[in-house]
Amino acid sequence: MPIYDVRCRTCGTTFEVNRPMARADDPAVCPGGHEDTVRLLPVVTMTGLAKASAVQKVRAGDLPHPVHSGGCGNGCRCAS
Repeated sequence: MPIYDVRCRTCGTTFEVNRPMARADDPAVCPGGHEDTVRLLPVVTMTGLAKASAVQKVRAGDLPHPVHSGGCGNGCRCAS
């Protein structure tokens, strides 16, 4: 089950809630009992050589393909 970061608008506390994706936007009460909260968007960053390497692989079309019986999905040119 996903974990979502939530911030209380009243006291500024940031906390986590663990719930199904279908309930991701349901209201959450902060540990201080306040109900005015907002779910934070996840932030993903890539820096340094990892980013450069990933960008080069995407441009070259040389990303690894998942190994499973169903293939990669629509539009994939791999042989699986």
